[in-house]
Amino acid sequence: MIGGVTGPDRDDEPPGPPRRGPAGRAGARGLVATARETALVVAVALVVSMVVKTFLLQAFFIPSESMEPTLAVGDRVVVSKLTPGPFPLQRGDVVVFADPGGWLPPAAPTRRGPVGTAVTGALTFVGLLPDDADEHLVKRVVGLPGDHVACCDGQGRLTVDGAPLDESAHLAAGAAPSEQPFDVTVPPGELWVMGDNRPRSCDSRCHADEPRGGFVPLDLVTGRAVAVVWPPGHLDRLSTPDDDGGAPGAP
Repeated sequence: MIGGVTGPDRDDEPPGPPRRGPAGRAGARGLVATARETALVVAVALVVSMVVKTFLLQAFFIPSESMEPTLAVGDRVVVSKLTPGPFPLQRGDVVVFADPGGWLPPAAPTRRGPVGTAVTGALTFVGLLPDDADEHLVKRVVGLPGDHVACCDGQGRLTVDGAPLDESAHLAAGAAPSEQPFDVTVPPGELWVMGDNRPRSCDSRCHADEPRGGFVPLDLVTGRAVAVVWPPGHLDRLSTPDDDGGAPGAP
């Protein structure tokens, strides 16, 4: 046909996918690069957090009143894992340690749902959330290996190797150093620990009649509590005995 076309009209062809210009391709590459950088930053942050938690610092949640007034229920504390280790424990240190066996009742299961449990477990594992202390305790070191610890002298004070301890800086108001007498010598590699809120603390004294004698093995100590980091109103540095001129009451 004169003036006609031999094939289908071009206006009837189905539209193809839109063609990206240089600006579109550059934008897509930018998004991919940003996603990769973000993933790398997150991965590095998680690795650093895990390394810090494993070797240097770990956060714990305080669930009980046994260490009041030093630590309150709900406080978050940071624990240095360099003590014991490069830095030795001292009398007066506040330590977090794994349950030696039978010190803690079975923990009630927390209902978070499968997703919440997985997320919480993962964040706790890498150190972004504090451990809930279900399997750990926090107490103050009163006796080191080899110490002779007794309660009490004529003035109602604890003694270590015959020297009275001045615990006025951390004992709960009105609390006696101990409501029950004891007289122990700490074995090698063990600790004698007590809570600051003595009437409300089931510590070494509560387990003195058990096979372990109430002592805590050094290898169960996670580390020394160095600071309260939450809530903001409780921010505080937990001093070492050296900061106060030596162990309380030590000659």
